[in-house]
Amino acid sequence: MTKAENRAAAKAWHEYREQQRREAGRAADIAADLAELDRLRRYLILGRRAHGADAEKLRSAIDDYVEELTGDRTRLHAGSSSIG
Repeated sequence: MTKAENRAAAKAWHEYREQQRREAGRAADIAADLAELDRLRRYLILGRRAHGADAEKLRSAIDDYVEELTGDRTRLHAGSSSIG
């Protein structure tokens, strides 16, 4: 390989690694957001701090945002129960 080819390959590798780091950072940010949204959603459901239509609007807004982040609206919904 010539020096020019070597530099081009090194630059491409560097750009690829930077892209991987950005994607990993974004994934970590999304995971942190989902954890906080899950805490808020559980607080609204189990803590019964908001009642009626207001609570449903808040849960719906959280689900909408989770769908925007992950593409899965039910990501924070409770999974199958081990009872029964």
